[in-house]
This record gives sequence, C-alpha cells and structure tokens, in this order.
Amino acid sequence: MSAKKVLITGVYGLIAGAIYKHLCAQPEIYEAYGLARRRQPSARVAPDKRIDIPEDRFVQSDLSNLGQVTRAVQGMDVVVHMAAEPDPWAEWEKILASNIIGAYHVFEACRLAGVKRVVYASSVMVSWGYRDIEPYKAITETRYDDITAPVPIVTHEWPTRPCDLYASSKVFGEALAHTYAQQHGLSCLCLRIGSVVAEDRPISSDLLAVWCSQRDIVQLAECCIQAPDSLRHGVFYGVSDNRWRWVDIEHARQVLGYEPQDRGEDRFRPEDGEGGAA
Repeated sequence: MSAKKVLITGVYGLIAGAIYKHLCAQPEIYEAYGLARRRQPSARVAPDKRIDIPEDRFVQSDLSNLGQVTRAVQGMDVVVHMAAEPDPWAEWEKILASNIIGAYHVFEACRLAGVKRVVYASSVMVSWGYRDIEPYKAITETRYDDITAPVPIVTHEWPTRPCDLYASSKVFGEALAHTYAQQHGLSCLCLRIGSVVAEDRPISSDLLAVWCSQRDIVQLAECCIQAPDSLRHGVFYGVSDNRWRWVDIEHARQVLGYEPQDRGEDRFRPEDGEGGAA
C-alpha cells in the first residue's frame, strides 16, 4: 500500500509542526506536506521544535487565493487544516480573512480537487460560555470543594457557546465541515483543541481542566487521519485525561480509538498561579 499523502496547513505553527514531524517519522505510512503563508516558525514554537521542510514538500500560500489552494491540495488524501488567526482578541478583519474566508477556501479546494478527508482544527473555546455557569465556573476557579455532585460532561451534542469572534469563527468552520460532509460527501472531522502550549504543561490553573499535551493532540490528529473512510463527519474534543476535565473525550475514544497518555495535574506547577488564555 502506498503512503498516505497528507497536507498540513499552518505547518510552522506549534501543533501543526508537531503533527508534521510525527508523520515524517513514519515515511512508510505517510508522505507529509506543509503549507504556510511564510517560511517562519510561529513565536510559540521553541527553537528545538522547529521543523525543516524540503522545497518539494512545501507550498507557500495565505489561503486567500482559491485557485492556489486548490493546486496545493491536488493529489492529497487528507488535508489537516491548522492554519488560522489564533488570537482570541484579534481584529475582525484578520479573523475574517484567515478563519472565515481561508477555511472556506480549504474546504472548497478539497472538494474541487477530490481530496477524501479534511481534519479541521476547531477549539474548545466554542464551548467557553459554559465556564460562566456552575459547576464549570467552580472548576475554572479551582473551587473543587464547592462541587458536591457529579459534573455533567459537555459533549459534542451540546449547543456551542462561543464568547468572542475567534470562537465564533471556529463554529463557522464546524458548520462548513457539516455542509461539505452532507452536501458533497467529503469526510470532515473537527477537533475542538484544548490548551496546547509550548511549555507542554498547564500554564495556569484556570486552564488545567482543558489542557492537552502535544503528544495527545498529535495522537488525536493521527486518529482522524487514519479513521475509516466511512466516517463522514465527526466533532471531537482534544484534551488530555485531566482530573477535572468537563468536556467529553469518550466520543473520541469510542469512534477514533483515542487514548490520551497525559494528565494536566501531573505537570502543573502551582507557582504559575492564576489566569491565562487558551
């Protein structure tokens, strides 16, 4: 069997780069390609984590040109769409260009080019509004003694509750995934990625419950790449097996075979204190 051709957009980002590196380590299984708007690592990527992509495996594009993106995805079996404006406080124009128009171009290009599957990087922040109500507020504020009953786990079937334009753009991307799966038969799998950081440990107590290690998110992405062709659509939370995790990972376990290896409490340093962002 020939190697599966996988293109990763935003390849110089923290998560995308980790996925690319992991796939490249298995040349008998994967033929990995990268796409980015410039050959420059994200500021979140540590020097020892930077990747070197051969010219024949790299496409430079900012996703604004549908024709260019269509040519980039031609011949790919899977596109892992990680490219996005990641700043929750970014101006609308940046979110519109990268997360709305860019996402549409990726899905449409994959349809035009006959790509079999898109793995779309959504965010746990599409469910951020639950943190404003109990018992999720108590978990976020680490008031664990105030939790006197089992915590209802937020699943992919619960309504989204985005709290900013960034999270709203990710809801739009998930809607695109459903549209292209429903209308065009494209396999579209969405990952609601938790707090993945360069330090590879929870950097604040309010993010402890939704932290995800780099190796766990890479594993989950690979599970999506390898999922049966018959899986046309799915939404999965990408977090590690944290003690006070309030979003569901059983769905990913059952459907994809995801088995997280890490737990935030094992790596958290209390001296890091409170606060932080996803």
